[in-house]
Amino acid sequence: MFDAQITLETLFQQLGLASDEKDMDLFVDQHQLTTDVKLYDAPFWNEEQRLFLTTHETNDKWGVVIELLDELLHDD
Repeated sequence: MFDAQITLETLFQQLGLASDEKDMDLFVDQHQLTTDVKLYDAPFWNEEQRLFLTTHETNDKWGVVIELLDELLHDD
């Protein structure tokens, strides 16, 4: 069975967020985190989103793209 590659767009969809490029860029711009705030501790996640991020951050399929989102939101 073919496994589709997980992308930032796929992660946004999984989190229930708008996933077109413009909306993803806007989300990243409006949700910048300071270095002392971990991705999954950000105040803008709901409990479902936070649970997904924490349980999938070390997953082979999701981990890379979750790390990418973390980097984008910590773009100091």
